[in-house]
Amino acid sequence: MTDQQAWVKIEREFDAPIDLVWQMWTDPDLFKTWYGPMGMSVPTAKMHVVVGGVRKICMEMTSPERSMSMWFTGVYKEITPPSRLVYTESMCDADGVIISPQSMGMPQGHPDITEVIVELNEVDGKTIMTMVHIGVPEGSAGAGGWGQAIDKLESLLTKRV
Repeated sequence: MTDQQAWVKIEREFDAPIDLVWQMWTDPDLFKTWYGPMGMSVPTAKMHVVVGGVRKICMEMTSPERSMSMWFTGVYKEITPPSRLVYTESMCDADGVIISPQSMGMPQGHPDITEVIVELNEVDGKTIMTMVHIGVPEGSAGAGGWGQAIDKLESLLTKRV
């Protein structure tokens, strides 16, 4: 038995240059085009990409029955263009005030603050991305959402190159 947590980790090879993949993660307009699970849009992406800079993201889903918004905020902890990006992530309200994950339907024990680590390496003109979201367990809804988002990112990169 181990105490080590199994956080969501996604490794993907993109047929795209590293600078373009970096921009998809750090340019708010490009980030909005792929972030979030299928069926969700990102109407707001405020990203001050400097160490200590704040990010605030809104994901929205609208259906005939209802619409739902989820807000996230965080702080950039490490930025090494174009290869490493580390930021925190917390659920928040539209004003950026952190709220408990349980108030948004997350399971008991879900941490208030999680951490996303993105590492990019270029090999033969392709980019290898490793993304780890510490605090979001493998097999969770959050992990599934990341998988769908990365699929959208891959599709967009394929069209851009």
